[in-house]
Amino acid sequence: MLIGTLLLAGSLLSTASGQQFKEPLSRILFIYDASNSMMGQWQSGDKNKVAKRLLGQALDSLKGQPNVQVALRVYGHTKFYKQDRDCEDTELVVPFSARNHDKIKTRLGELRPKGTTLIAYSLEQAANDFPPCKDCRNIIILITDGIEECGGDPCAVSMALQRKGIILKPFVIGVGLDIEFKKTFECIGNFYDASNESTFQDVLGIVISQALNSTSAQVNLLDIAGNPTETNVNMTFYDQFSGRMAYNFVHTMNGYGNPDTLKIDPVINYKLVVHTIPQVVKDSIELTAGTHNIIGVDAAQGSLLLKLAGLGNYNKLKAIVREQGSMETLHLQDLNTQERYLVGKYDLEILTMPRIYVEGVDIRQSHTTTLEIPQPGICSVSRDADGYGSLYVEKNNQLVWLCNLSEESKRETLTLQPGKYKIIFRPKGARESIFTVEKNFRISSGSSVAIKL
Repeated sequence: MLIGTLLLAGSLLSTASGQQFKEPLSRILFIYDASNSMMGQWQSGDKNKVAKRLLGQALDSLKGQPNVQVALRVYGHTKFYKQDRDCEDTELVVPFSARNHDKIKTRLGELRPKGTTLIAYSLEQAANDFPPCKDCRNIIILITDGIEECGGDPCAVSMALQRKGIILKPFVIGVGLDIEFKKTFECIGNFYDASNESTFQDVLGIVISQALNSTSAQVNLLDIAGNPTETNVNMTFYDQFSGRMAYNFVHTMNGYGNPDTLKIDPVINYKLVVHTIPQVVKDSIELTAGTHNIIGVDAAQGSLLLKLAGLGNYNKLKAIVREQGSMETLHLQDLNTQERYLVGKYDLEILTMPRIYVEGVDIRQSHTTTLEIPQPGICSVSRDADGYGSLYVEKNNQLVWLCNLSEESKRETLTLQPGKYKIIFRPKGARESIFTVEKNFRISSGSSVAIKL
């Protein structure tokens, strides 16, 4: 009854999210421990009989569930551990299909625990149990009463399968395990301790619910005061282990002015990247299934408006934006545009000629910082002959190179910031330096100057 209630709750939660969401095919592989220790007494019977009965009830509850397939792998079921300790004694006894629940129950009924506990090797072989499927959720539920006995490393195998994107984080149900073994299994996946029959039934229901249902979450993008007021920015959720991209959401406020509710798979541990400028990263996000999860991220923002003074049909000018003291480019912002940045200080390099450098531009919460760039002027350069020439700006009685003139074009137009300039030129045909020409001129905002060489 508990399993059915949890599945119904997950279904209602999916509807409540209000988002268009196509349920992927969830494939649950049960890995069942049929080693000799499962013959041990456990309340109303031996652990094997109790576990098989309760697992059979869980399988009945899964019948008719859309987009769900199950399969069964067993280990320790063919070789008696006292006679032949077989560390490869594992088998996919029932492969995935849509209507194989009764077949799994039948095979469970036939099991007689005999052998040893080979968890690592069983997990390794389980990688081949999932047929190729692009958008499937591959889930393992391991039911065991003992720890690894064949020298393998179940934790390393589990991590490798997750990083390769073969499976999601597994679930492990410990059947009457000593509490000291708990840490041994936590590195494999989500561990649940079933100390008695009632707990086992409850845990099995919780695990299946988490395996099949998405849960809800909201991302609070916090302003400088810690309030969730920031919005309208894309967020990417990555699988923390595999690095696989799981979800993209453009953050939205709902009709009540609160961050919108998202439907997210609770099985995965996430890395969240909020694509502000610069981006914000939050690692190791664990969701609690069956509850509404709130994820807080510091993302206080303000705006930068770059204005080009005056009017004129100039080429599109841009500015390189960097965090203060850094040489890494964060953004290339067009002049006469407004862009949001995280609260802080930034250095700007305006790609005018000559370039303008502005350090320590202060971006404040919900405030628009305006930076006005002087309107440039136009210099038209013409000459009768091809030649070699360069443009310089005069600063503190020193020449600073800006650009070379075209060697072949006899006419070109330069867009320049206000200031004093010098062109130095020699015709190609002139074989003596004495034919070098110097032209001094001044550019004012919005003006045009014609230079004849």
